[in-house]
Amino acid sequence: MRYLILSLALALPLLSLDLTKLTIQVKTKAGKPVDHASVIVKFVQGRSVVKFGKKIRTAWEQQTNEEGIAKIPSLPQGTILVQVIAKNYQTFGQNFEVNEEQKTLEITLNPPQEQYSAH
Repeated sequence: MRYLILSLALALPLLSLDLTKLTIQVKTKAGKPVDHASVIVKFVQGRSVVKFGKKIRTAWEQQTNEEGIAKIPSLPQGTILVQVIAKNYQTFGQNFEVNEEQKTLEITLNPPQEQYSAH
């Protein structure tokens, strides 16, 4: 019985953590999905990371699938930085607020800018 009470006492702080399951949809300006894009998500600000403990990750890196989707497992709610890098597109980077249990972010990548020389 003591073990059960102790286990519940240890589990309660984990239940109170506010986590979000994030889905990121990456597409072109024409609306076509971008596959094999690198998606980097970093927790920037919110609850103290110390409160999360060492088992809660605060940075993720995944690639989009053929539909241009990257699914990020549970992450702490607050401000996150999302960066997307894909061949033949401009690099994308922006902060987002996540405060719900599940969130989908739609990111549109721009084609590269033409290079120019000052010489």
